[in-house]
Parts: sequence; structure tokens; C-alpha cells
Amino acid sequence: MAAKIRKGDKVVVLSGRDKGRTGEVYEVRPDENKALVRGINMSKRHQKQTQAQEGGIISKEQPIHLSNLAYVGKDGKPTRVGFKIQNDGTKVRVAKSSGAEIDG
Repeated sequence: MAAKIRKGDKVVVLSGRDKGRTGEVYEVRPDENKALVRGINMSKRHQKQTQAQEGGIISKEQPIHLSNLAYVGKDGKPTRVGFKIQNDGTKVRVAKSSGAEIDG
């Protein structure tokens, strides 16, 4: 199945601790139905010192389920994503609220 949310998309969080916050998707894990969003769902992690890295408490993003994310359109409002097949046979993502093509 084609991905409704892809790397580089601007998304808004629909539920959870970070509800209402927006960020950019920088990694999608389709086998887990999760994504990593820059600056969203942060957690503190204790890291042991190694030769390459310094030890201490670091903040890092945790995966968030795709059902808790909504694509943010050009108007700045969250929208659902659908698909449309063009005349030349290519499949493009479409914003359900405005009908505008997302990529194409």
C-alpha cells in the first residue's frame, strides 16, 4: 500500500502528550506503522560514555503511530490524504479537504 505520510512531510499530532504540535517527518517505519517527527515525542535517555560519544542524559525522539499524525496542507490546516490515479497511470497523493495534489 502506498504511504499516506512520507519523509519530509509537515504533520500535526492529533493525540497524546504533544497534541496540536507540528513537525517534519524525518523517518518512516512502514513495518511498524510509526514515524519519527523532529522535536515531537521527546524522551530523556541515559547514555553510557564511549570512545566516540560523550556520556550523560540526551533527548531523542521516540516513534509515534501514523494514526496519530495528520498531514498539514499548504493552507496550514491538517487534512486527510487520499490517492488519485492520473491519466498517464501515475498515482498521486491528494488532500481530502481541498482536493489539491500533494506531490506531482
